[in-house]
Amino acid sequence: MRVVIQRVSNASVTIDGKVKSAIKKGLLILIGIEDADNDADIAWLVRKIVQIRIFNDDKGIMNRSVTDVDGEVLVISQFTLFASTKKGNRPSYIRASKADFAIPVYEKFLHELSVRLKKPVESGIFGADMKVKLLNDGPTTIIMDSKEKDF
Repeated sequence: MRVVIQRVSNASVTIDGKVKSAIKKGLLILIGIEDADNDADIAWLVRKIVQIRIFNDDKGIMNRSVTDVDGEVLVISQFTLFASTKKGNRPSYIRASKADFAIPVYEKFLHELSVRLKKPVESGIFGADMKVKLLNDGPTTIIMDSKEKDF
């Protein structure tokens, strides 16, 4: 499982011209799922996301987590995070899970993140054509891969 975490001042996702979800200060998380992912990957990423200290404290040092700042979270599925560009000019997405496997994993990730945060998590719609708008704060962007924990 691979995520791109962006600290945002605000973010939203629009589907078919209508805003599906929007957040203020918090995290926009793009998530890619592969067939090798399991409950341990979900648990590791959820713990890291909730605890990662990328929000500034009173001294301007990144020393606070999303829970410390009472931030909101928006999660967007993005199979292109598993793009392989080793050959040719068109990326291959062979590692990205198909919907029948990925949707239950995505939904469990959303649920576990919500439980850990003790608040609802906003999301897009898996597989939909989504327009994501964000104001990256910093900019601060972190990449995590549950198969490469020392990434």
